[in-house]
Amino acid sequence: MANKPKSRPRQLSVYLYIPNIIGYIRILSNVYAFAQCFSSKRLFAVLYFLSFVCDALDGWCARKFNQASTFGAVLDMVTDRISTACLLVILSQVYRPSLVFVSLLALDIASHWLQMYSTFLAGKASHKDVKDSSSWLFRLYYGNRMFMGYCCVACEVLYITLFLIARNHTEDLMDVMVTTLKQGSPLSFLVALSLFGCSIKQVINVIQMKTAADACVLYDTEKKQKQ
Repeated sequence: MANKPKSRPRQLSVYLYIPNIIGYIRILSNVYAFAQCFSSKRLFAVLYFLSFVCDALDGWCARKFNQASTFGAVLDMVTDRISTACLLVILSQVYRPSLVFVSLLALDIASHWLQMYSTFLAGKASHKDVKDSSSWLFRLYYGNRMFMGYCCVACEVLYITLFLIARNHTEDLMDVMVTTLKQGSPLSFLVALSLFGCSIKQVINVIQMKTAADACVLYDTEKKQKQ
């Protein structure tokens, strides 16, 4: 009983870690961004992208000030997944076929949720610990910050760009992509570069989902063998 009063200040201190405070700011920024998404597309894009940039900033702060925490890691991932999911939902209402963005949303959530769960089952400290994976692309993604950063930024830039260039709520996705890429403008180059990185990210999501599912099945198999 005497230890309980002492534990509360320690718990509070984790909530007030600098990277976690940045995480709260990201949430507020995203809430306001989505509230303004249709009334001011540019403001939405700026706020959303700043929130995304802060994702890298809170990781740097966690390492710089030795304030890495399980709560912070979960907060970070939940914020990423929810913000991306909300943007994909909006795109599914703007473009046809909407199933493209709904499928990307489902893949993103499923792969990351399975990866987090399989990480805990395996007793690993981080979901980014994939050194034992048989996929070189999967190991490269989590082992190289530059490569992972490119893929993640490419996805978000592509989604934001698609939202910005949409003129109405019944756009044909293929027509917009082909027309934009044929322009030969800086925007065309940006879309092409983002599309390539985003495609790699989706392949990695599939690999991640399959790898994590295999880990869960292996855990069940080994558990039954011990009984």
